[in-house]
Amino acid sequence: MKKNEINSMEIAKLAGVSRSTVSRVINNYSNVPPETREKVLRIIEQYHYVPNASAQVLAGKKTRTIGLFMIEAGHVSSDVLTNMLIASVIENASFHGYYVLTRIIRDAKDVESVRGVKDIFYQRRIDGGLFIGAANDEPFIEQLIAEGYSVAIVDQEKPGSDEPNRIVANFDNESGMMQAVEFLSGLNHRQIGLISGDMRRFSGPSKLEGFRKAMERYGIPIEGKWIMPGGFSEQSGYDAIREFMRTEVPLPTAMIMANDSVAFGAIRALREAGVRVPEDVSIIGFDDHAFSSRFQPALTTLRVDFGEMMQRLTTSLIDHIEQRSSEFIKFAADMRLIVRDSCMKL
Repeated sequence: MKKNEINSMEIAKLAGVSRSTVSRVINNYSNVPPETREKVLRIIEQYHYVPNASAQVLAGKKTRTIGLFMIEAGHVSSDVLTNMLIASVIENASFHGYYVLTRIIRDAKDVESVRGVKDIFYQRRIDGGLFIGAANDEPFIEQLIAEGYSVAIVDQEKPGSDEPNRIVANFDNESGMMQAVEFLSGLNHRQIGLISGDMRRFSGPSKLEGFRKAMERYGIPIEGKWIMPGGFSEQSGYDAIREFMRTEVPLPTAMIMANDSVAFGAIRALREAGVRVPEDVSIIGFDDHAFSSRFQPALTTLRVDFGEMMQRLTTSLIDHIEQRSSEFIKFAADMRLIVRDSCMKL
């Protein structure tokens, strides 16, 4: 028999104790004599015994595992920001002694994909789940919350939903837009456009509304022709500019992007069309992810401390799992303008 195939009954026989005594040692109960505990632990170490995870779950033990679910139809591996978010969750979960089970959901409306995610919760393979890329109203996530599972969500706004097992991390998009428009106004720009984000998520409509409020505050007229539909991927920025260029409508003198990835795609499309940044059009992004300072031109953007945000979100989820807090948690990450080379004064 391989050492790692030994079970608790065999450990008990080797130690000359009952199976229940082995169980009490494993679970660190105090009613075990020190010499007995030491003997059992010595045999457990000798035979590399690990308690059966399924049996521990049936006994009401936690798995010390959280699920990390990415809802994304594109290539996650090529997106630097997404990879940073994933790494941050894993790092912070590990700090708390938790494992992370990860899964990419290509289509949240696909019945089989959704069933697979729900089964992970129902089979108690995880103690709670963290979702990135979810829409404001994702029925299967709402079902999991209604059934009492601990769920953390990035970028969601669902008025009236303040269940104690729902944890939400958002962005202060209105503040970010105010800073962006104020900066461009100070550079004498009066023709400012926007590539919006995914309107099914909090950041899409909140950035659009923040843009409108900021333009009104600084007395700059909004031109509908310069508000372009987009998403949060580099490809969406590229596609938005390519589609706009086909209209032959003149570009504004400055544009604000839904995030830095969108800005990278938009700048690539502008270059292909012979448009220079910032000489012909100034560009501002959102997020300030790893490539923004090294991009050409270095991108002016709104910095979000994603590391701190994901640390807080992951820790809040684990705290809820361990303490069963009765308090709904929602917070917003601050933004700060970082000025680089992608904007020019008129």
